[in-house]
Order: sequence, then structure tokens, then C-alpha cells
Amino acid sequence: MDDDSVARIKEFFARGIPFNRFLAMELMVIGEGTAQMRLPFREELVGDPFRPALHGGVIATLLDATGGAAVWSMLNLADRVSTIDIRVDYLRPGRLEELYAVGTVRRVGGRVGVASIRAFHPSQPDETVAEAMGVFNVRREADPR
Repeated sequence: MDDDSVARIKEFFARGIPFNRFLAMELMVIGEGTAQMRLPFREELVGDPFRPALHGGVIATLLDATGGAAVWSMLNLADRVSTIDIRVDYLRPGRLEELYAVGTVRRVGGRVGVASIRAFHPSQPDETVAEAMGVFNVRREADPR
């Protein structure tokens, strides 16, 4: 993947997807079969004010976007990726700080891609907050459907 493609994908994830833009998610790294994203902390992302902890849906969103980016890294820029299924296992509460996710492609076929994704806080990168397995629809640019 050349530098221009990487820049275009990063820009699309940051500004071209309204929900990503709303959450201020940033695609930090993308390479063949891998992606890393960052979700900055904001008070509005708290799901449990008593613990306190990040909302599980926000964590799942970061995992989903990261897995999709990883799968897209194996395709052409004009191809499309959408989520078919994602299973999230929450292992510990998300602290009130930025959250990272790393996605790794397990397999990409003609119509489906699979990625494993892990979320963690950069302050403690060895502690997994949540992990997921995502299955993504792959629509190739030449595919008329």
C-alpha cells in the first residue's frame, strides 16, 4: 500500500464516516492486513458513572471500525467493506482515558473477510479491555451487486 493510499484511507476514516468523525476516532496505522485506531476520551463516552467506565457500545464501535479498516487494507481503494457480524468479549472496564484498538486480518476471500481485534489503553498496553472477532462483507469494485 503506497503512502498516497494510506493518506486517503486515513482521511476517509476520520472525515468521510460521520460517526467516526463524531467520536473523533483516528486511524493511526494501516498496512497490509492490519490497522490500529485511537478513540480519544470524552466525558460523553462514559457508560457507567458509578464505576466509572467507558460505554461498552463505544468500545464495540472502535473494535468494529478497526476490524473493517484491517480488512479494507487487503482490498483496492474502490472496494467496500461492511460488517456482517461481530462478537465482542469485554474483559475489564474501559478506564476514562484514550483507547486503542489493533485489528489483524485472519482471512479475506472473494466476498467475506475475518479480523481479530483487541482494545487496550496505551497507558497499559498489555491489559486487554475487550477483544472481538469480526466478519465483514467484501464488495469488490467489479462486483455488480
